[in-house]
Formats: sequence, structure tokens, C-alpha cells
Amino acid sequence: MKQLTAQKFRAVYGRAPEIVAYAPGRIEFIGNHTDYNGGTVLGAALDRGVWVAVAGRPDGRRQFASDQRGAPVEVRADDLTKRGGATSWVNYPLGVLAALPVFGATAPKGFDYLATSNLPSGAGLSSSAAIELASALAFLEMAGERPARETVVQIGKHAENNFVGVPCGILDQGVSGFGQKNRLVFIDCRGPVFATVPLPGDAHFWIFNTHTKHALVDGLYAARHRECMAAARGLGVSLLVEADAAALEAGKAKLAPEIFKRAKHVVDEIARVGAAKVALAEGDLVAVGKLLTASHRSSQFLFENSTAELDFLVDALTTTAHVFGARLTGGGFGGAVMAMTSGAFGDKEARAVAAAYREKFGTAPDVLHALTGDGAMLL
Repeated sequence: MKQLTAQKFRAVYGRAPEIVAYAPGRIEFIGNHTDYNGGTVLGAALDRGVWVAVAGRPDGRRQFASDQRGAPVEVRADDLTKRGGATSWVNYPLGVLAALPVFGATAPKGFDYLATSNLPSGAGLSSSAAIELASALAFLEMAGERPARETVVQIGKHAENNFVGVPCGILDQGVSGFGQKNRLVFIDCRGPVFATVPLPGDAHFWIFNTHTKHALVDGLYAARHRECMAAARGLGVSLLVEADAAALEAGKAKLAPEIFKRAKHVVDEIARVGAAKVALAEGDLVAVGKLLTASHRSSQFLFENSTAELDFLVDALTTTAHVFGARLTGGGFGGAVMAMTSGAFGDKEARAVAAAYREKFGTAPDVLHALTGDGAMLL
């Protein structure tokens, strides 16, 4: 893909790029909406992602192009206005440019920019974090700066929170930044502190993308964030990670029923992450699978960020041979389901699930057999 990205850059701009950077998409393995609540999460970087190619220009003009969009978008170097409509994708690299000075880094003035991707769109695999981290690495390299990986991750999160406007935690950028092949990324979001956990060899990931709307910026994600913060205030803690199951039950009368449900999902989910980490260390994929499915049921009934399409896929997958467990992956409200399977699960089984979905909803989901991959890097 690096060579293909360079070829596309030359086709758009008539010259070769000076820098190419890459960052992977990610699977949220378990830890749904725990990150901004200060909890823990496990994720996997994929072997697919976003490539960003740049070349400086002396006239101070900034041109942004994408292999998935139309003509380049020109933006003045002094213009950090948020875009809308068909050019809203530019908000991700623009947000990174706005974030760089906050972290003591220099934003390059003039450049040509091209992003390419082999991630399926709208599947909850966090193409937004991938483009943020790849952009950050490319822009920092243009400025001759190479900060710690933790800083690059925080630059991406700052862009997402403060420019794009999604109040996400560190999960997406952290997994994309610290991913390693054949390992999961474990994040204690209070630090944040990043570590990796070996993934047993017989664990396979299958992604079923429903193409239903992923309405994060539209408000549902932000609403859940507000509800979690309200729950923390009601319980007298700064973040829900500070409230265990006993404290939550003791404070139940202080919370509206809906707010209690949101808090219970988060508190229980943090416990599931810890249990999954232990089971992974023991190589017990059956136990891990049960935790994954329990996570989905909690999303379905307590956090209410699932959909009929996602629930159908989880029901179908968890009654299919060779599936350890399944759950929605990402923010929810549409998107994709992840199944963790053994190596005996293959195209035949995946096609059967997709066919059942098509019979129910009229369209077939896209199916991706996902492999783990390494984190963000300069190429």
C-alpha cells in the first residue's frame, strides 16, 4: 500500500511524496465505553489501516486529498475552520494541525496531502483514529520532531475531542498507536498506561459490517458520555472507574433508572475486561468468549447502544459452531459485530450467517476475516 499511496499521490499532485506514514484500524475487543469513564479496555490493531503521504510546498497552501473523495480541498495555512458536508473528512487532519501546538509541536504551513485506506467505512474499526495518528506522524516528521508515542496518541485524541467534537476516550488512538501483531493492547485509561497481552494462537476475528448508520457525532455517543458523567456525580466520584458494584448498588436510589443502567454497564464492563485479561493469560478462549457475549448483552439491555441488526448477528453467531463469543465493536448505534472464533470457523460459516442476515434485513453484511497488525509508524 505504501507504493500504491505514492503512485496515487503522484497522480494527484504530479510529484512524489516526501513522507508516508501509516496507522491501523482497531477492533474494540472488550471494554465498551469504559475508556472515558477512566476504566480499562482491551483492543486489537488490525493489519488494515490508513496511509498518509505528504510533501511540503513553499507557498503556504495546504491541499488535502483522499482516495475515497473527489478533488483536493484547499485550505489556507491560517484557516482552522471546521468543515461540513462532503469535505468534513478534512476535519481529522485539520484537528491534528490544531492540536500540535498544544503539545509543543510545530504545525507545518504549506503541503500537499493524500490519505488512502483499505478499512471498510462505517464498520466501527476507527478509521478516524487511524487518519489522526498517521497524519500526526507525517506532520511531526515534516517539522523534524519525533515525540514519544504516548504524545502522538494524545495528539490524536485531542483532535477528536476538541476539533472533530467526539468526546471519546483513549481507546481508539491508543490501540492504533500501540498495536502489535499477535497481541492485544491493554489500556488503563487513568494514566493512561499502555501494555500488550499475548493473543492465543487459535483466536480469529471475523467482522460483520451491517452498514447501518454510525451516528457518533450526531449526538448518541455524546448523550451516553453525559449520562455516565451524571452517574459519577450522583455517586460522588469523579469517574465511574472509582465505583465498584457494591458502591453502585448502595447508591442506586440516588440515580434515575436510566442513569443507573448506564453506570451498571460501565462498572460491570470494567470487571469483564479484568476477567478477560486473566482468561487470555490462561489461554481460556471459551471463558473469554462468554465475556464477549456478556458484554454485548450489557450493551443491548443496559447501555442501549446496540441495534436490531447487531443483536441479530450476535444471536446468529453465538449459535454457530466454532464461535467463542460475539459482540458489537466500537461506539455502537450501528456499525459492526466482532466474533472471536477458532480456526475451524471459515468462509462457509460466515456466508451462512450473512445469508441469514440478508433474509432478515434484505441486504447482506460485509464480512472481513481480520488479522492483528502493528501500530502506527513512519514508512
